[in-house]
Amino acid sequence: MPSRPPVPPFTHESAVEKVLRAENGWNSRDPEKVALAYSPDSEWRNRAEFLHGRERIVEFLTRKWNQEKDYRLIKELWAFGGNRIAVRFAYEFHDNSGNWYRSYGNENWEFDEDGLMRRRIASINDLGISESERKFFWPLGPRPADHPGLSELGL
Repeated sequence: MPSRPPVPPFTHESAVEKVLRAENGWNSRDPEKVALAYSPDSEWRNRAEFLHGRERIVEFLTRKWNQEKDYRLIKELWAFGGNRIAVRFAYEFHDNSGNWYRSYGNENWEFDEDGLMRRRIASINDLGISESERKFFWPLGPRPADHPGLSELGL
């Protein structure tokens, strides 16, 4: 199986790189591409939903991005050690009725020796916002390097 650098054990620099790569992948909103960052037998807890394996990840992400329109995500490294990384994140989207939300959360990640994520545990809370309260403005796709992160935005 091909490796997915950076691989553990993580340094601060490699953990930051891993987080940015994950953010960019999710901002692509391409379920097949995103799923390749996870081990074939990856285990997830996303809110109260439990998933096992890439096929379920693709199904989950397809459903997610069909419901969450104009999705934009920012992730920030919280802690790291060995083969684990903890992140905090926020994302904004609107539903099919045009209602805007900002979702806040934390994720705990565990990687195999090839740098594929074998476990993802996500806790997420949603906050309804008005369109005027949005903070994530960039063309769909990766966040531009000059766009502020969570800390800079006061989130």
